[in-house]
Amino acid sequence: MPAALVASSLFPVLAPIGLLIASNVFMTFAWYGHLKFPGAALWVVVMASWGIAFFEYWLAVPANRIGYGVYSGAELKTIHEVISLSVFALFAIFYLGEKFTLNHVLGFALIALGAFFIFKGPLK
Repeated sequence: MPAALVASSLFPVLAPIGLLIASNVFMTFAWYGHLKFPGAALWVVVMASWGIAFFEYWLAVPANRIGYGVYSGAELKTIHEVISLSVFALFAIFYLGEKFTLNHVLGFALIALGAFFIFKGPLK
């Protein structure tokens, strides 16, 4: 099979995941990045967050549009949530300096179990 055909057939499978990762980085900074600046005026952080979120939409909307033929709506949302939690966990540790505890690991494991069932298909 030619490489271009493989690449083109993988595009709708992989592009949504890559775009959702990038969009979640933007959205995490939009929602939580201002927490490092508690002295900043609320209106300033809201406007800055809104500006950052603008770019998140330019990534998330195409991700969902491209991926919808390959993934169901529930699968796309599950991918989004797993990525969102993963990005946030890294953000909380490395940007906010928070500790990642066993409770976080167990909670995320339960969410991963839920994601497994979304992708498993109908139970028989």
